[in-house]
Amino acid sequence: MLSFAHRSLLTLAVAAAVATPAVAHNHGDKAPGTIVDVAAANADFETLVAAVKAAGLVETLSGPGPFTVFAPTDEAFAKLPAGTLEDLLKPENKAKLAAILTYHVVAGKVLAADAVKLDKATTVNGADADINVSGSTVTIDGATITATDVAASNGVIHVIDTVMLPD
Repeated sequence: MLSFAHRSLLTLAVAAAVATPAVAHNHGDKAPGTIVDVAAANADFETLVAAVKAAGLVETLSGPGPFTVFAPTDEAFAKLPAGTLEDLLKPENKAKLAAILTYHVVAGKVLAADAVKLDKATTVNGADADINVSGSTVTIDGATITATDVAASNGVIHVIDTVMLPD
Protein backbone atom coordinates (compact mmCIF):
# COMPACT_ATOMS: atom_id res chain seq x y z
CA MET A 1 0.00 0.00 0.00
CA LEU A 2 1.34 3.39 -0.94
CA SER A 3 1.57 6.11 1.68
CA PHE A 4 -0.53 9.21 1.12
CA ALA A 5 2.57 11.20 0.10
CA HIS A 6 3.64 8.57 -2.42
CA ARG A 7 0.08 8.25 -3.75
CA SER A 8 -0.11 12.04 -4.17
CA LEU A 9 3.19 12.12 -6.04
CA LEU A 10 2.05 9.21 -8.20
CA THR A 11 -1.21 11.04 -8.90
CA LEU A 12 0.66 14.15 -10.03
CA ALA A 13 3.10 12.12 -12.13
CA VAL A 14 0.35 10.16 -13.83
CA ALA A 15 -1.77 13.24 -14.44
CA ALA A 16 1.21 14.96 -16.03
CA ALA A 17 2.13 11.90 -18.06
CA VAL A 18 -1.32 11.40 -19.56
CA ALA A 19 -2.03 15.08 -20.08
CA THR A 20 -1.16 15.57 -23.71
CA PRO A 21 -2.03 18.67 -25.68
CA ALA A 22 -5.78 19.14 -25.74
CA VAL A 23 -7.42 17.61 -28.77
CA ALA A 24 -9.91 20.44 -29.03
CA HIS A 25 -8.74 23.98 -29.48
CA ASN A 26 -10.08 26.80 -27.38
CA HIS A 27 -9.79 29.95 -29.45
CA GLY A 28 -9.05 32.99 -27.33
CA ASP A 29 -11.43 33.67 -24.47
CA LYS A 30 -14.32 31.83 -26.08
CA ALA A 31 -15.74 29.23 -23.70
CA PRO A 32 -15.71 25.64 -24.95
CA GLY A 33 -18.98 24.19 -26.21
CA THR A 34 -20.77 21.16 -24.84
CA ILE A 35 -19.20 17.71 -24.91
CA VAL A 36 -20.96 17.06 -28.23
CA ASP A 37 -19.75 20.39 -29.66
CA VAL A 38 -16.14 19.75 -28.61
CA ALA A 39 -16.20 16.21 -30.04
CA ALA A 40 -17.85 17.37 -33.28
CA ALA A 41 -15.16 20.03 -33.72
CA ASN A 42 -12.42 17.39 -33.64
CA ALA A 43 -11.68 15.17 -36.66
CA ASP A 44 -10.57 12.30 -34.37
CA PHE A 45 -14.13 11.84 -33.09
CA GLU A 46 -16.16 11.58 -36.31
CA THR A 47 -17.20 7.99 -35.56
CA LEU A 48 -18.07 8.79 -31.95
CA VAL A 49 -20.23 11.74 -33.00
CA ALA A 50 -22.00 9.60 -35.62
CA ALA A 51 -22.61 6.92 -32.97
CA VAL A 52 -23.93 9.47 -30.44
CA LYS A 53 -26.35 10.74 -33.10
CA ALA A 54 -27.44 7.20 -34.07
CA ALA A 55 -28.03 6.32 -30.40
CA GLY A 56 -30.14 9.44 -29.83
CA LEU A 57 -27.79 10.80 -27.16
CA VAL A 58 -26.99 14.24 -28.61
CA GLU A 59 -29.58 16.04 -26.49
CA THR A 60 -28.51 14.25 -23.31
CA LEU A 61 -24.79 14.91 -23.80
CA SER A 62 -25.55 18.52 -24.75
CA GLY A 63 -27.49 18.97 -21.49
CA PRO A 64 -26.25 20.66 -18.35
CA GLY A 65 -24.37 17.64 -16.96
CA PRO A 66 -21.76 17.68 -15.76
CA PHE A 67 -20.47 14.57 -17.49
CA THR A 68 -17.13 12.86 -17.82
CA VAL A 69 -16.78 11.13 -21.17
CA PHE A 70 -14.10 8.57 -21.94
CA ALA A 71 -14.09 9.23 -25.67
CA PRO A 72 -12.81 6.60 -28.10
CA THR A 73 -11.11 7.98 -31.20
CA ASP A 74 -11.87 6.91 -34.75
CA GLU A 75 -8.81 4.62 -34.50
CA ALA A 76 -10.36 3.01 -31.41
CA PHE A 77 -13.56 2.27 -33.31
CA ALA A 78 -11.48 0.87 -36.18
CA LYS A 79 -10.13 -1.80 -33.77
CA LEU A 80 -13.60 -3.35 -33.42
CA PRO A 81 -14.11 -6.59 -35.36
CA ALA A 82 -15.11 -6.08 -38.99
CA GLY A 83 -18.79 -5.25 -39.37
CA THR A 84 -19.37 -4.52 -35.67
CA LEU A 85 -19.64 -0.75 -35.99
CA GLU A 86 -21.83 -0.93 -39.09
CA ASP A 87 -24.12 -3.34 -37.25
CA LEU A 88 -24.31 -1.12 -34.16
CA LEU A 89 -25.23 1.93 -36.25
CA LYS A 90 -28.35 0.22 -37.65
CA PRO A 91 -31.62 1.66 -36.28
CA GLU A 92 -32.67 -1.71 -34.85
CA ASN A 93 -29.54 -1.72 -32.65
CA LYS A 94 -30.08 1.76 -31.17
CA ALA A 95 -30.57 0.44 -27.61
CA LYS A 96 -27.42 -1.70 -27.76
CA LEU A 97 -25.40 1.23 -29.14
CA ALA A 98 -26.77 3.53 -26.41
CA ALA A 99 -25.78 0.97 -23.75
CA ILE A 100 -22.22 0.87 -25.11
CA LEU A 101 -21.92 4.65 -25.36
CA THR A 102 -23.34 5.30 -21.89
CA TYR A 103 -20.70 2.86 -20.60
CA HIS A 104 -18.22 5.59 -21.64
CA VAL A 105 -19.94 8.27 -19.54
CA VAL A 106 -19.68 8.98 -15.81
CA ALA A 107 -22.02 11.42 -14.08
CA GLY A 108 -20.13 14.42 -12.72
CA LYS A 109 -16.88 16.07 -13.70
CA VAL A 110 -13.94 13.78 -12.92
CA LEU A 111 -10.59 15.34 -13.76
CA ALA A 112 -7.52 13.18 -14.37
CA ALA A 113 -6.01 14.01 -10.98
CA ASP A 114 -9.16 12.61 -9.34
CA ALA A 115 -9.62 9.65 -11.69
CA VAL A 116 -6.21 8.17 -10.85
CA LYS A 117 -7.25 7.94 -7.20
CA LEU A 118 -10.13 5.62 -8.10
CA ASP A 119 -10.21 1.86 -8.61
CA LYS A 120 -13.46 1.98 -10.56
CA ALA A 121 -16.02 4.36 -11.98
CA THR A 122 -19.74 3.76 -12.11
CA THR A 123 -20.92 4.59 -15.61
CA VAL A 124 -24.24 6.09 -16.65
CA ASN A 125 -25.39 2.69 -17.93
CA GLY A 126 -25.05 1.39 -14.34
CA ALA A 127 -22.01 -0.87 -14.82
CA ASP A 128 -18.64 -0.29 -13.18
CA ALA A 129 -15.50 0.23 -15.27
CA ASP A 130 -12.17 -0.67 -13.66
CA ILE A 131 -9.47 2.00 -13.45
CA ASN A 132 -5.85 0.88 -13.24
CA VAL A 133 -2.67 2.91 -12.80
CA SER A 134 0.62 1.30 -13.79
CA GLY A 135 3.58 3.65 -13.86
CA SER A 136 2.55 6.53 -16.10
CA THR A 137 -0.17 4.54 -17.87
CA VAL A 138 -3.79 4.83 -16.81
CA THR A 139 -6.45 2.52 -18.19
CA ILE A 140 -10.18 2.29 -17.79
CA ASP A 141 -11.65 -1.12 -18.50
CA GLY A 142 -8.55 -1.96 -20.56
CA ALA A 143 -8.62 1.22 -22.67
CA THR A 144 -5.54 3.43 -22.33
CA ILE A 145 -6.25 7.08 -21.58
CA THR A 146 -4.19 9.04 -24.11
CA ALA A 147 -5.29 12.62 -23.38
CA THR A 148 -7.04 14.11 -20.38
CA ASP A 149 -9.07 17.03 -19.14
CA VAL A 150 -10.36 18.29 -22.49
CA ALA A 151 -12.72 21.01 -21.29
CA ALA A 152 -16.36 21.29 -22.27
CA SER A 153 -19.02 23.60 -20.89
CA ASN A 154 -20.89 20.65 -19.40
CA GLY A 155 -18.03 18.42 -18.29
CA VAL A 156 -14.74 16.96 -19.38
CA ILE A 157 -13.46 14.52 -22.00
CA HIS A 158 -10.67 11.98 -21.55
CA VAL A 159 -9.50 10.40 -24.81
CA ILE A 160 -9.14 6.60 -24.94
CA ASP A 161 -7.61 4.25 -27.51
CA THR A 162 -10.16 1.41 -27.34
CA VAL A 163 -13.94 1.16 -27.35
CA MET A 164 -15.04 -0.24 -23.99
CA LEU A 165 -17.73 -2.93 -24.16
CA PRO A 166 -19.87 -3.61 -21.07
CA ASP A 167 -20.22 -7.21 -19.93
